[in-house]
Amino acid sequence: MNTILVVLLVLAGVALLLMEMFLLPGFGIAGVSGFGCLVAAVIVAWTCIGHMAGLITLGACVVLTILAIWGFMRSKALDKMALDAQIDGHVELANNRLKKEEEVKSEGVND
Repeated sequence: MNTILVVLLVLAGVALLLMEMFLLPGFGIAGVSGFGCLVAAVIVAWTCIGHMAGLITLGACVVLTILAIWGFMRSKALDKMALDAQIDGHVELANNRLKKEEEVKSEGVND
């Protein structure tokens, strides 16, 4: 029973961290909850199952989190969420307009 709890906490923690990083803006409840689930999984494994299980769970949490982030970044899902618009417009700065007006005035004086 404890092993199932540890596995569920690790999976929930990794899923919540992915949601926080890629779907929900800011550092909020999902990120804190995900980190809390991972810490709780390590604590439950260490206290209820044993020291070796705690070390294995700690390593699994680190490896699974890194692999999940790497896999999500390489997937096509991130491309669908990103903005892919090309902006063709430009802005004429006020300094450029003032210089052009001064050039026009100085050309009118010289003529």
